[in-house]
Parts: sequence; C-alpha cells; structure tokens
Amino acid sequence: MSIVLKDVTDVIDNYSGLSRKTLEYGLVTKSIVAGAAKEPGFSVDSWAPLADLIAVDDFVRVGNFKEVMNWTDYVGFLTAWAANADWDCSFKRITEVGNIVFLELEERSAVGEFKSVVNSLTVYEYDDNAKIRHLDVYLQMPLPEGDMFGSYDGVEISG
Repeated sequence: MSIVLKDVTDVIDNYSGLSRKTLEYGLVTKSIVAGAAKEPGFSVDSWAPLADLIAVDDFVRVGNFKEVMNWTDYVGFLTAWAANADWDCSFKRITEVGNIVFLELEERSAVGEFKSVVNSLTVYEYDDNAKIRHLDVYLQMPLPEGDMFGSYDGVEISG
C-alpha cells in the first residue's frame, strides 16, 4: 500500500478537534520558519503563535535523539534552528484517540549544505484545555555512511 503525500493546507479542512489543532501546529511552524525566522529581530518571542497551542508550563518534548526539553528549552532550540533552516512537510495520515493525536509526515529540511528527507511520526498529547502538553518524535531516515551499521548489509532500503 502506498500513501499519497498531500500538502497540509489541502487536507486541514477535512479535520476538526485535536486533529485540526495538530495540523495547525505544523502550519504555524512552517509559516514562522519561512517568514519571521529569516527577518531581523527574530527571537524566542516570535514563537508566540505556536505558544498559543502549547501548555507552556507543563510542556515536554522528547525528540528524535531522545532529548527531553521543556517549552523554554524547545523554543530556544527552535529559534536557533529556524534562523538557519528551510523546512517543509507533506501530510501522510493522522489518527486521533482520546487526547492523543498521531501525525505522520514526510519532512524535508535544509540547514546549510545538509539536506534531509525523513518520515516522521509525532505523538501529540493534549491536556484538558486542548493545549499540547507532550510531544514524542519518531523518525525514519536513510542510513548514515560508515561501518557502524554493517549489520544492515543486504537489507533493502526503500527510497
């Protein structure tokens, strides 16, 4: 089964509730990275539109390297990254169960000469006020160069 990739703006109106809020999170991030992050004066305060979706006092993000950040740490990380990055994504699918939303995307980014295309699954946990309180990020990506992954020799990697 093949998943057809779509632009988030083309699918957001098909969703409501927490699923829609999750898609809005991605669109707000994309807008800030493409716009405000490239302007003079860009700072952690520039993430206020994203903060409106977050339970900032309770927020925890566990990233793709199992790093754990609170909102202050995360917005600092985003600020440093966004100023030097281009980022875009395509929608794969979304599933909402209770206060949890699972969002699958193809994410494309470039920071300087480094470019990547990854499949991501992010688990969004919402509080009782429909604010994001927890994110868990999981990625699929091509194997890095080197001998570290020799045990994968002969394993077919799909493009």
